[in-house]
Amino acid sequence: MRLAARLAARGRTYGRLISILAAVAVFVTLSLAPARSGAAGDTWPARLGAGGTGAARVSGNGQSFDGVATVGALFGESAGKLSSHFCTASVVDSPHGDLAITAAHCVTGTSGQIVFVPGYANGTEPYGVWQVIRVYTDAAWQSAQDPDDDVAFLQLSSAPGGAPVETVTGAEHVATDAAAGRLVRVIGYPDTADQPVSCVNWTKLFSPTQLEFDCGGFTDGTSGGPFLANVPAPSGLGTVIGVIGGYEQGGDLPQVSYSVAFGATVAALYQTAKAAS
Repeated sequence: MRLAARLAARGRTYGRLISILAAVAVFVTLSLAPARSGAAGDTWPARLGAGGTGAARVSGNGQSFDGVATVGALFGESAGKLSSHFCTASVVDSPHGDLAITAAHCVTGTSGQIVFVPGYANGTEPYGVWQVIRVYTDAAWQSAQDPDDDVAFLQLSSAPGGAPVETVTGAEHVATDAAAGRLVRVIGYPDTADQPVSCVNWTKLFSPTQLEFDCGGFTDGTSGGPFLANVPAPSGLGTVIGVIGGYEQGGDLPQVSYSVAFGATVAALYQTAKAAS
C-alpha cells in the first residue's frame, strides 16, 4: 500500500525497492513460541471479535510497540545483507508450518530475494530471517492486478535445522467468511520506522468487496499488515480477516486503510498454497 516514492501509481509498498522477488505466473516457484504480548507500549485487548466490546480499547492512532512473533517485516536481501523493509506479512496456519500472508502488490513486478523477519524491532531479528521461496497469487491478480485480488501467500524456507517458521513463531488462523463490523487489531511496519504500529478499531464495508479500517499512522510499508480478529489475551494469536491492500493498494491517506473482503477466491488460493507448500 502507499508507495513511499509513488513508484508506479499508488500503494503502501516500498518506494526504494531494490532487489526483490520476480512477478509470478499462476503459482511461481521459486503452532507457538509465545508471541511477545505485553511488550513495552503494547496492550492486547481482552478479546477482539464480534459481539460486544469486552475490554477492548478503540484507538485513534497507531501506536509504536515492540512487536509480536507472528507479524514481521519484508526485506530485500543481497549477499546475506538486508536492505530496508518495505511491507508487512504474518505467519498463518498451514500443514507444513511454512506460510505467511501479505498483499499481492508487495511482491509483484520486482526482482531479487525477499526475506521475512518476524517480530522485527529496533534492528533485531528475534525469530530469525526466513527466505521467501514461493509466492502464490490468484490468476486474476496476475492478469489484471484487480484490487479485489490483492492477496498473496508466501512459502518460507525452513530454518537450518529443518524447523518451519510456525514452530518458532506460532501462527494466525485465516477466515474467509468474515463480515464487516468486526473489532480488529491491525499491525504494520511503516518503512521509515524500526518498530511496527498497532491500532484497534472496527472494520466497516467500503464496498461489496472491500473492507475499511480507520486509524492514523498507517503509512508506506504497512501494506500486507493483518486485520486480526478474535485475539484472546495473553497469547496475541488471532484470525486474519484481511490484509492492508486492495483499493488504492490499501489507501492514499495514513488514517484510512483498506483490505480485500476475504471470500471464495482467497479461500481457494489459501488451499492451493497449503497443498503445494
